[in-house]
Amino acid sequence: MPDAGVAPAEVVARKLASIEAVERGLASVGYIPNRQISTAVYLAQHLQKPILVEGPAGVGKTELAKSVAAFLDLTLIRMQCYEGLDEAKALYEWKYGKQLLYTQILKDKIGDVIGATDTLPGALDKLHAFGDIFFSQQFLEPRPLLRALQQPGGAVLLIDEIDKSDQEFEAFLLEILSDYQVTIPEIGSVHAVETPIVLLTSNSTRDLGDALRRRCLHLHIGFPEQRLEERIVESRVPGIAERLRRQLVSFIHDIRTLDLKKQPSVSETIDWARVLVLLQAAELGHDVVRDTLNVLLKYESDIEVALPQLTSFVAKAQRQNIFG
Repeated sequence: MPDAGVAPAEVVARKLASIEAVERGLASVGYIPNRQISTAVYLAQHLQKPILVEGPAGVGKTELAKSVAAFLDLTLIRMQCYEGLDEAKALYEWKYGKQLLYTQILKDKIGDVIGATDTLPGALDKLHAFGDIFFSQQFLEPRPLLRALQQPGGAVLLIDEIDKSDQEFEAFLLEILSDYQVTIPEIGSVHAVETPIVLLTSNSTRDLGDALRRRCLHLHIGFPEQRLEERIVESRVPGIAERLRRQLVSFIHDIRTLDLKKQPSVSETIDWARVLVLLQAAELGHDVVRDTLNVLLKYESDIEVALPQLTSFVAKAQRQNIFG
C-alpha cells in the first residue's frame, strides 16, 4: 500500500534507493533477478532512461515489467507491438462518435450560436470559436503511450516485442523515449505528469535502429545459471521438493546443450515443475520424463532429438542431486 501523505514519486524513489533494495523488492513479488537485472532497474529510475530488454522468448522479459509494477505499486500499461501498428492505435484517437453528436447539436442550435449576427464574417468568427472545441482533450481517446504519460502517480509502460513493429513506428517512439512527451498537432505537446518507467522487450526477430538503442539502457536476459534457476523454481512452485527441483533444473540445462529448434525457456521450466508436482513425482525417472517431455519441447523434431539422450540425462541429474 502507498504511504499515506507521501507523494508517489517519493515512494518509488525510496523503493528503488539501491540495487539491493531493487533485488529484495522484485523477490518479494516472486521475481528472482540476477545482479544485472537489478542494476538496470535501479539505473532506469535514477537516469530516467528506458530499458531495452532482449533475450530468448520465455526468459522473463515481460514478467520483469509486471513485477516492477507490482513491486512499486504502479499501474502497468502494456502495448503489444505488431506489424502495421500505427500512431492511432498506440498514442490516441479522436472520439468521432462524440464529435458527430456534438456537431448535430451545434447544427440544431445554429441560430442560437450565431444570434443576431447578420454578416457572414461575423457568423464565421462565432463558429470558429466552437470549431476548436471538437479537437480538445474531452474528445481525445488516449491509447497506451498517452495513458502512460497522463497516469497520475506514474506508471510502468511495457512496449512488448518492439521488434515486431515497423521501423516507422520505431522512429515515432523516439520523442517519447527521449523527452517523455508527445506532440498532438491539434493540441500541442503533452508532457508526462510523472516520468514513467519504460521497458521495451525484443526477441531479436529484426535488428533495431541505433537511434532507439542510444536512448535506452541495454539489458540481455539469457537462460539463468543453474543455482538461479533453482531459486526461480522455488519461488514460483513453492510446493516442489528440493531434491526434485535440483534434478529437473539439471536435466533442463543438459537439454539446452542439444541442437534444438526451440530451447526450453524458464517459463517451460516452471510449467514442467508444476506438472511434476501435480503428478506427485518424488524424483526424475525415465518414464515420467518421457511422458511429459512435450511440456518442455514444443516441436516434435526436438522431442525426437532429445529422446535418445533421456536415460543419460536423467542418470546425470540424479547423480548431480547426490554430489551437487
